[in-house]
Amino acid sequence: MAEKRRKRNSSGKQQDGSQVVGFLGVGLDNQDGEYRLTRNEHFLLVGGSKETHERMQETSIRFNQALQKSGRTLSETPVDEIIDMLRDAQV
Repeated sequence: MAEKRRKRNSSGKQQDGSQVVGFLGVGLDNQDGEYRLTRNEHFLLVGGSKETHERMQETSIRFNQALQKSGRTLSETPVDEIIDMLRDAQV
């Protein structure tokens, strides 16, 4: 079976216009009535239990470190690489 590959332009963006501009993390397991909100360079994290919110925070920190280590900005990084980096960053 043949794989369909998307072509990229010189900036690494897919020609179909796909680009990641940021992430929204939503935790739905909050039962203590606390409101949790964290924002950093590429993430907006809302809700969740204390444990869930901390996991989302740690994932965002690890992702941002990996992106910085790659030497590229989010907009310069191909979508498939961003997905891989996010998977690797998950706690």
